[in-house]
Formats: sequence, C-alpha cells, structure tokens
Amino acid sequence: MKPAPFDYVRPDSLAEACELLAGDDDARVIAGGQTLVPMLAMRLARPARLIDILRLPELAGIREEKGSVVVGATTRQAQAERDPIIRASVPMLARVLPWVGHPPTRNRGTVGGSIANGDPSAEIPLVAVTLSAEIMLAARTGPTSMPAEEFFIGPMVTSIDQGQCVRAIRFPVWPHRRIGVGFFEVSSRRSDFAFVAAAAQVALDEEGRCLDIALGLGGVADRPLRLDMSSLAGTVVDAASAADAINAACADLDAMSDLHASATYRRRVAGVLCLRALEQARDNAAAKPAKGAR
Repeated sequence: MKPAPFDYVRPDSLAEACELLAGDDDARVIAGGQTLVPMLAMRLARPARLIDILRLPELAGIREEKGSVVVGATTRQAQAERDPIIRASVPMLARVLPWVGHPPTRNRGTVGGSIANGDPSAEIPLVAVTLSAEIMLAARTGPTSMPAEEFFIGPMVTSIDQGQCVRAIRFPVWPHRRIGVGFFEVSSRRSDFAFVAAAAQVALDEEGRCLDIALGLGGVADRPLRLDMSSLAGTVVDAASAADAINAACADLDAMSDLHASATYRRRVAGVLCLRALEQARDNAAAKPAKGAR
C-alpha cells in the first residue's frame, strides 16, 4: 500500500518546527521514521503534514552535563549504542540498545523517536522511566521538561501537547563506583517488541550493601513502570529478599492481555524476569573492584 497524500515540510529551525506544529493539529513529526513510515504505508496514520526535524542541529548529539547525560532527540540509536559516554555513564541504556529493533532500524531510528512514539513494549522508554530520566521538550512558548513517569500516559499516548516535540532526554548519572545492570525480555523473536521486559540497575558499597537500586517493567502494562525497591536499600540483596520486594511491588500490577500474551502470563513472567535482572545487576556490580582493590 501507499500512504495517503500529505504535505512535507523541512523547517530550518526548531522554533519554526514548533510554530508549524502549533498551527496544525493534523501534523506529525518525522525523524528516523522507522515506526511512522510503516504506519503511513498501512494507512494506520494519515497526517495531513509531515514535519521533518532530522537535520535540525539543536536536536542532535550526546553530551555530559553536571550529574547527567543529555541525548538529543534525533540521535541515531546505533550512534548511542556505540557512544563511549553512554557506555560509561548510562550503562543500562548501553545494555538495552542492542535489543532495540534490528541493526538496519537502529541505523535510522532515533532515541527521541522511540520516546515520542510511547510504545509500552519499547526498550528506550523503559530505560527512561526506570532511571527517572527527564524528557526535555521544545515548544513555541519555550523549552520545558517533565519526568519520564509523567510523560507516558497510555499505549502510544504521551503528554506532548500541540506545538511541542521531544528535544532531548536527560539521563541521571549515578555517582557510585560499583554499578551493575541487568536486562531480560521475552519476545517472539530477538529484537521484536517485548511481551515482558525487565531492566535493573544496582549500586553496591565496598561491603556489598545496596546503595541505590532501580527496577523497571515494560510490555506488561499500558506504559513502562518503575517498581518500588526502596526496601532493599542498605541491605545485602539476596534471592529471598529480592523476591519478596518484587512480589510486593507487583501485587497490584494491572497487566494487559492481547493476542501475544495473557495478563496472567505477563504477571507470572514479570516476576521471573525482574528477579533475574536484579540478580544480574547485583552480580555485575559485585564483580567490580572495591575502592583500593587491585
């Protein structure tokens, strides 16, 4: 099939892009196009106008700021996957990116595009919510931002208002020395959208006690979720205590059913993958040398 007719505009600045979006409620932003173009071809999306933001310099690049790493919205997923700043400072994102789509789609797909699409099964939104990232937005009235947990509000539904677009994602950098990450997902094929995905990050002190912990679930509910693991802070995390904390956090989990998996299956697998991801993150952190060790 071919897309329905649409106008194509390539603005010269981010301000111009926001003006165009504010003036047309039937316009859509395009950058990598790895999700939007197939939707256009199947006529699942029929915007009257596409606004191409890919070449806007304000939206590109990866940079370190005090206590955080900022990833521009049009940064290619493959670029982020190889970037040394991401590998050193946002290890969960580096761990997850090889599971995003396939190499050809990561070569064109953008980090901001995955965020803006808001698929509850997508890995990049899962990382953003798990790490309490900040979604930075551009608007005609000026830049603004919001926590990732507030940005995603339903399946492919976000808090973006008319006239706004994703400008960048700010990932916090944990200050600890011994940090480990874990990630597991279940899908029909490697790099397809996950039926269930779990991502964990753990920081340990020199005695192996938990200094900080983050655990998130994707593909289970209508948006990615960050689970409360605060009960494990200050403890030596073992299988029993981790399982207890996960069971408590998932007790009221509102899982969804679809043609891929039932809610019962998702709830059961969620607990298993969360435990595996948490143990993997703990073991990775424990394998790093303590301060002063040779």
